[in-house]
Amino acid sequence: MKIRKLEAHLVNQIAAGEVIERPASAVKELVENALDAESTAITIQLRDGGRSLIAISDNGLGMGREDLELAIERHATSKLPSCDLFNIQTLGFRGEALPSIGSVSRLHITSRMKGCEDAWLLKVEGGEKKAPIPASLSQGTHIEVKDLFYATPARLKFLKSSSTELSHAVDLLNRLAMSHPHVAFKLIADQRTVFDYKNCETLKERLAQVMGTDFSLNALPLEMNRGAIDLKGFISLPTLSRASSSHQFLFVNGRPVKDKLLHGAIRAAYQDFLASDRYPLLALFLELPYEEVDVNVHPAKTEVRFRDSGLIRGTLVSALKQTLAASSQKTATTVSYQAFKAFRPEPMRQPSLTGYLPPSPVPYKSTPHLEESVTPLYSIPSDSGANTPIDCPPLGFAKAQLHETYILAQTNEGLVIVDQHAAHERLVYERLKAEMGQIKRQPLLIPEVIELDEAALNRIKGIQSDLLSFGLVIEPFGEKAILVREIPALLGEINLQTLMLDLADEIQELGSPLSLKERLAEILSTCACHNSIRAGRKLSVEEMNALLRQMEQTAHSGQCNHGRPTYVELKRADMEKLFGRR
Repeated sequence: MKIRKLEAHLVNQIAAGEVIERPASAVKELVENALDAESTAITIQLRDGGRSLIAISDNGLGMGREDLELAIERHATSKLPSCDLFNIQTLGFRGEALPSIGSVSRLHITSRMKGCEDAWLLKVEGGEKKAPIPASLSQGTHIEVKDLFYATPARLKFLKSSSTELSHAVDLLNRLAMSHPHVAFKLIADQRTVFDYKNCETLKERLAQVMGTDFSLNALPLEMNRGAIDLKGFISLPTLSRASSSHQFLFVNGRPVKDKLLHGAIRAAYQDFLASDRYPLLALFLELPYEEVDVNVHPAKTEVRFRDSGLIRGTLVSALKQTLAASSQKTATTVSYQAFKAFRPEPMRQPSLTGYLPPSPVPYKSTPHLEESVTPLYSIPSDSGANTPIDCPPLGFAKAQLHETYILAQTNEGLVIVDQHAAHERLVYERLKAEMGQIKRQPLLIPEVIELDEAALNRIKGIQSDLLSFGLVIEPFGEKAILVREIPALLGEINLQTLMLDLADEIQELGSPLSLKERLAEILSTCACHNSIRAGRKLSVEEMNALLRQMEQTAHSGQCNHGRPTYVELKRADMEKLFGRR
């Protein structure tokens, strides 16, 4: 069979298969074009999930007649002024979107260049281009994509329901809206307004619009600079989490991305605070020199490749851990809000909480014990007087124990209820973690030889010193194997072949040997659980106050090892509302 050059419309349809996977893909390309055109207001209309109609209106710079005709040609773009593909400073740049969309739909583009009197309309139907004709438009560009994939019926069979396709578009638009808070976004689907985001002055305002008030009330600001790397954003307290990672938004140089390396760094940073099936909420924005990141990895531009991935991952993990440590006693306001709803079902204002970490213990007065006392866990004096003193510590003084499980403490501002087991579990866990630097190693009676392929072997060798810090002693053994001489004593009996394979896979996918860290952390967490004050144990006033004081001086005491809150705070003002005093 002879080689022949494909016709232009077939080339465009092939490109469309790479770039336009579903209606949301077309929405992404068109909205990114509007953003690159310096628009400050963008309206998106969808019908039938985008299958029947996608209409995008913006107030950007617009196009004249000549630019309009060039815009639908393959590999024509205004966004690559030089020939440097590693200096991409716009969202779209490949020059494939419009001709690809026009080859599989009925595409109508109306545009008026800023400062010009005339607007022009250009139509492309199934790849067939019409001549531009005069039109009416105030400013910017209005694009209509009708009957998407009508020219490629096979593609239609792979589309999901209208609601599913709409959900993909909403997720995409939310990401673009977060990275451009100064731009107004409005989405109308089947004549129903899905969202209407007004222009915002700050990033936090836009995140509140997109991610909700729960996140904005419990978001910790994150900021870190390392040389030319700038990382900022907001992350949730561990006590505010979800069952999936769908509320994790990552941006690189303003571009929404999905990156396994970055998600692995997030997982590692929250490892001590959340169960493996829970995910924090966050929006992180990474800025770095354009030549340090390749955005041309995937036609849809949702993936990136970093020149120094280790540096990026280390920066992200450090920033997350430092931010969490700075607010380690805080617990989410949603916890208190849920407690109030239990008292009073109707909607109420969510009370605010303030984090704290006192520099040193505050002096307290001794008081009589409760009716039953046990041997004190800590030798710290307490105060259970009738009136709370002015120098009351943040978590207050113990007043009672409920159901031999919960500690009630009075503060200057209200009431604190502490889960004694969850709180003490965190205290024990943090102590055990501090001893990890001197982790005990168990020499193997007969060192075990583990055979690995060359790529996996090289990855394991690259983290040999890291593994040693966790108590795993290995050394090269020939060309295709390693020798395991010692393992962490905590691990006990373990399948070393499986462990090494898991570590090698995780280094490739996430840039970190999380399996070993998580297994050790899980063991420490179990030890902490079994060595903590159990629910159902009666405590003396001294023990309860000692627990409160240690919580105030221990990092991350606002949640247990699995992300559950260790205490709930009820403000006095809100309690007065419950009883009609306000």
